[in-house]
Parts: sequence; structure tokens; C-alpha cells
Amino acid sequence: MMLADYGFGDFLWTMFAFFFWFMLIWMFIACFADIFRRRDLSGGAKAGWILLIFILPLFGILIYVIARPSITDARELSSAGEMQGSAGYSSPGRSV
Repeated sequence: MMLADYGFGDFLWTMFAFFFWFMLIWMFIACFADIFRRRDLSGGAKAGWILLIFILPLFGILIYVIARPSITDARELSSAGEMQGSAGYSSPGRSV
């Protein structure tokens, strides 16, 4: 294949494939980091999620993202409550 035969459409498909693989690898790394960072999962649960992601790469990541509990929201709410309490503000309904 010569460079003159490589058209703009071929270039677009090549870039699409490149960015798809880049996105998939990025999602693998992000999910692995999230799985290993979580303290609410046991070792067997972590191994199960990793195995699922390796067996069904794209669907495994999507299942993990959907099934993952949103513990970061709870952490943010608790840290905001701690900051609010330490700043001397009272929450609604409480008198100081």
C-alpha cells in the first residue's frame, strides 16, 4: 500500500481505531486503580472484578461502573459535614 493510496477516510478510520484503543486502555487502568483502592471489597471480590474485566473487557468495565456503589458521594457529604461543624456553623434544624 502506497501513501498515495491512503485517503482521508482511511486516515479517519485509523484515528478512530487509535483513540478507541487508547480509551479502552485508559478505562482498564482507571478501573484497576479503583478496584485496588477500595477498602469495602474483599480480596475475592477484587479478584472477581478483575477476572470479569479480563474476560469481557468492554462489558466488564461497563458492568463495574454501573454496579459500583457511589461511596465517593458519601465521603464528600461526610467531609462537608465535618468542615461545616468545625467552622462553627450549625446545620439546619439544630440550635447552637
